[in-house]
Amino acid sequence: MFTGIVTALGTVREVQPIGGGHDLRLVIGTSPDFLGGPTPAVLGASIACSGVCLTVVHLAADAFSVDCSAETVSKTTAGSWKAGSRINLERALKVGDELGGHLVAGHVDGVGEVLSATPENASVRWRFRVPAAIAPYIAPKGSVAIDGVSLTVNEVDGDVFGVNIIPHTASVTTFGTLQPGDKVNIEADMMARYVARLREYQR
Repeated sequence: MFTGIVTALGTVREVQPIGGGHDLRLVIGTSPDFLGGPTPAVLGASIACSGVCLTVVHLAADAFSVDCSAETVSKTTAGSWKAGSRINLERALKVGDELGGHLVAGHVDGVGEVLSATPENASVRWRFRVPAAIAPYIAPKGSVAIDGVSLTVNEVDGDVFGVNIIPHTASVTTFGTLQPGDKVNIEADMMARYVARLREYQR
């Protein structure tokens, strides 16, 4: 479980096909502080990589490796990552940690597309298009995770929604380099998914 508060940026160093199929092993470089600190990362730990919950299979002082199944590769942006790709990183939530964003599972619902980025006062209004299956779970003033970043939805128009990004968020996440046309991982608020599921059974 995560909060959608990105604490480091990582850089993909290697992408290695494994298992003779479409599975991938990714080597991701990051700061030693992210992997160390009071509670060092361990093998088997979960790390959100641009919103995708992945399991650490190898550790070094400034890098870690994760395996992506063919399912993950096909349903997230992980399949497009290559050496040099920048990704948002977040360690798993510990009991007692501050919940600064919202509860994020790291289970991506689908891939969205950046439509536009327009300066608006001291921030930037970003607009995204999402797959039709995800659109009902995104509501004005609700929460959404975009590439693992917890954000508040400002407006919704069908399968398009907008959020505002302040300069600090742009400086510490991949929003600083994101461009219209780019693909992003979208995770809807899990509460919205459960409410929708309950409504299906009440019909």
